[in-house]
Amino acid sequence: MADPTTYRPASGSIPTQPGVYMFRDPSGTVIYVGKAKNLRARLSNYFQDLSQLHPRTRQMVTTASSVAWTVVGSEVEALQLEYTWIKKYDPRFNVKYRDDKSYPVLAVTVGERFPRAFFYRGAQRKGVRYFGPYSHAWAVRETIDVLTKVFPMRTCASGVFRRHEALGRPCLMGYIDKCAAPCVGRVSEAEHREIVDGFCSFMAGHTNEVVRSLTEQMNQAAEELDFEKAARLRDDLQAVQKITEQQAIVLGDGTDADVFAVAADELEAAIQLFHVRQGRVKGQRGWIIERTSDRPEDLAEQLQTFLVTFYTDLVDQEAHTQQREAKVARRGVDKESLKALAAGTGAGRGSAARSGAGTVIPKEVLVGIEPTDVAATAEVLSKLRGAQVDVRVPQRGDKRTLMDTVARNAQETLKQHKLKRVGDLSARSQALADIQEYLEMDQVPLRIECTDISHIQGTDVVASLVVFEDGLPKKQDYRRYHIKEAAGEGRSNDVGSIAEVTRRRFARYHEDKMAVPEETEFTDIQTEDQPTGKRRFAYPPQLFIVDGGQPQVQAAQAVLDELEISDVTLIGIAKRLEEVWLPNDPYPVILPRNSQALFLIQQIRDEAHRVAIQFHRQQRSKRMKASELDNVKGLGQVRRRELVRHFGSLKQLKQASVEEIAAVKGFGPALAQNVFDALHPQS
Repeated sequence: MADPTTYRPASGSIPTQPGVYMFRDPSGTVIYVGKAKNLRARLSNYFQDLSQLHPRTRQMVTTASSVAWTVVGSEVEALQLEYTWIKKYDPRFNVKYRDDKSYPVLAVTVGERFPRAFFYRGAQRKGVRYFGPYSHAWAVRETIDVLTKVFPMRTCASGVFRRHEALGRPCLMGYIDKCAAPCVGRVSEAEHREIVDGFCSFMAGHTNEVVRSLTEQMNQAAEELDFEKAARLRDDLQAVQKITEQQAIVLGDGTDADVFAVAADELEAAIQLFHVRQGRVKGQRGWIIERTSDRPEDLAEQLQTFLVTFYTDLVDQEAHTQQREAKVARRGVDKESLKALAAGTGAGRGSAARSGAGTVIPKEVLVGIEPTDVAATAEVLSKLRGAQVDVRVPQRGDKRTLMDTVARNAQETLKQHKLKRVGDLSARSQALADIQEYLEMDQVPLRIECTDISHIQGTDVVASLVVFEDGLPKKQDYRRYHIKEAAGEGRSNDVGSIAEVTRRRFARYHEDKMAVPEETEFTDIQTEDQPTGKRRFAYPPQLFIVDGGQPQVQAAQAVLDELEISDVTLIGIAKRLEEVWLPNDPYPVILPRNSQALFLIQQIRDEAHRVAIQFHRQQRSKRMKASELDNVKGLGQVRRRELVRHFGSLKQLKQASVEEIAAVKGFGPALAQNVFDALHPQS
């Protein structure tokens, strides 16, 4: 029995969007598929105390060894994708519904002489075509009610059909034109079959033709001044559009396509693939590849190579599968063909490859970014398929929406890959050991600090200081700084800002070095200019990182020399080429692109960048909100806070009269008038 805590994902790593999740056992077999409106909330329920779980759920989570998820755009999409994957994987722990019902579907008895459409739950039967699933039973009935206006096929039970056939008159549905009444011979068997085929085609995803036909009929009726018919067609068109719902998981034109999206950082890229067949997502795959460089054109070249390799392998696998099947089914196959198949060459293998390619390579390959040479890529895939393949980036409509969904999953895949590396103790240990080796440090840097500057053209200059211990962030030790010396110069001065932050961080260095770590932990990020309590760093870092190149490193080193600090290793990381700079060294240290050391340094730098930008936005927002009261004569910080507290917001303050402002504690008529005049400047 497995322990669920061994594969439990970090709570913050699970997205809060709708999606579908899968539990797998140690052999990789899918044992449970579920959907959720909020993936994080749903999955957390599976990893609570085992004694609190339902026996079936407890058995499932202890049988599984991993969990993965796919993000979609809505709960309806999650339901449809869940249904598709349950049919594909047949997980043994899945149940149809909590109330033990099956999925509501729309069924068409295509095997009957006069097929009928009806609501259905239960096991599938031969001779019946099923469409769905639907989130609610009423949705099936509404779909039938609306579509029979456009496709008036039979919906009555067999007993009702035979009774009206004997009576020689149709039922109510026939009289209101929602049934073609084949029971009384109003349409022939062939004509009714044509109506049924149109109904099934629409339900299979070929909705655009129906929408276009209804639109043309409506416009024509309006031109002929038949407004009653035009209004009826308008209502039908709106009902049809409501049914289709234009979702990303279902494309309206029954598209066959493979949709590729790429998410990348400086070191790695995640490629996500959705297989779309007949307008529905039939499968999903993902890969992590190592980037050769961080240039966009190199990523496009890697995507081109990946597409060609991926589809070539697929065609070869399909050809080999058909060869094996042909060897088994020797009857009816001539000896020459068998020899060619066995050899895997010549006409036998070529025909097998061509016939298999039609099923594994779709007509459209949609990509998030263009490969290096789109025309060449399309030509190679077209030769593999034996027919034209269109490779393009969707720009608008349902395909663009689906591409956005695939892109979100690519981002999620890359995020999960990174978190897996961070959560791997051996990977973190290797990263710290590599940093010690590459930087020639005397000891492993168990505590690393990093600072970054954020501003817009020299205004609202702030800095962040993040702390990592044992390769993990220690957020209670984060710091945020208002830059004083470099502020107000009206221009960017990152070098001076780095020097100021370094001086303020290490001003009490020698005292901190002798301090004993406090037991009390603070969870809020502290601002050095407005401390919330008497807090000092528990101990100094072994490694101090600045975001920047050689000028920033030299400025920070000058401060350390001034403070007589020599036991802290200082480096800078330049974002453009991910170079590591050391003080007084004219050449950077180039870490291997796939090294755990560079990955950890990048993660620390990115975290410092995130905290700095967040703090800068907060300060800029505060300044913009308070700007109208900054220059009021006699209005200080205390009275300004009293104003905002009394009126609740600047908007409410603007609506106040002079007398209402004067009624605030600490305000007189003169100061109230000054505030009123500042908020209501005369034009």
